[in-house]
Amino acid sequence: MQYRQLGRSGLLVSELCLGAMSFGGQGYWKVVGGLDEVAARRLVDMALDAGVNFFDTADVYSHGEAERILGQALGEKRQQVILATKVRGRMSRDINDAGLSRHHIMQGCEASLRRLGTDHIDLYIVHSFDFVTPLEETLGTLNDLVRQGKVRYLGCSNFFAWQLMKALAISEKHNWERFVSLQAYYSLVARDIEQEHVPLCQDQGLGITPWSPLAGGFLSGKYPRGGQGPADGRRSKEAQNFLQVDDDRGYRILDVVQRIARARELSAAQVSLNYLLRKNQVSSVIIGATKPEQLADNLKTVDWRLDESELAELDAASEPAHPYPRWMLERTRLDRTQAKTFGE
Repeated sequence: MQYRQLGRSGLLVSELCLGAMSFGGQGYWKVVGGLDEVAARRLVDMALDAGVNFFDTADVYSHGEAERILGQALGEKRQQVILATKVRGRMSRDINDAGLSRHHIMQGCEASLRRLGTDHIDLYIVHSFDFVTPLEETLGTLNDLVRQGKVRYLGCSNFFAWQLMKALAISEKHNWERFVSLQAYYSLVARDIEQEHVPLCQDQGLGITPWSPLAGGFLSGKYPRGGQGPADGRRSKEAQNFLQVDDDRGYRILDVVQRIARARELSAAQVSLNYLLRKNQVSSVIIGATKPEQLADNLKTVDWRLDESELAELDAASEPAHPYPRWMLERTRLDRTQAKTFGE
């Protein structure tokens, strides 16, 4: 296992991060066949044995149960790992028990600390943008949590690029702690963030931690064209299948993934995950599993490396459309980057 800097912070995290969304079995944010404490502990131990030092969860996963199970599974090894959790989602019918208000963040942080059985959260992530609460209120509250020692670093997830840049500017203006990472939906079939978010993170020094890097299992190859995927799979359940994948384009990309996998005697999942590890701004790829064999396969991703020709083939197969103004700026930048004699 290799370790990478989380953005421009001094924190080193493993290339793979174990996500705990599959832990527990209640509420909307549970994966079909949610894991109990025994099964979850087995996955956590496997990850630790492989060198994983980064674990990700959220308060809304199984309505707090995932945090509790993860905290118990880590046990005495809690101090050896980087523990991330999130706040934003609705946790009860109380009108204020959701969002990024000072009230909800403070209440949510205390509840997460109790469930995780820890005195601090290493990386506290706002789970999505809140269109009601002013950013100044949210960011000022997060800064207070860092100053109080309850949180070490801050991250965000599911922001528009302009929202993220505005947040960074506000933090700089007030000399508050700033976001060090962006958790975003990123995979071979979903390269949308390369349009605005990736250049922003490169410029501002944020690390990217992709979630659902296999597009809900699509890139594992277990959902064949015109066929039925596994009954317990996430994409087989309508309530859990909220990820948008263009099937025609997706299967064309998957064809290339599987061809490389066969030639290398690897799994399609490993090829798909390794592709993201070749992206410079990616600090750690979040993997999830419901079965030990799935996790064992994913962990092997770090044992090898796509070569340049394979990477180029995957880039070409998954190249997203270039919306305006990217295509225009790629054209106009030439008069400043190409060495030409004036008047030629």
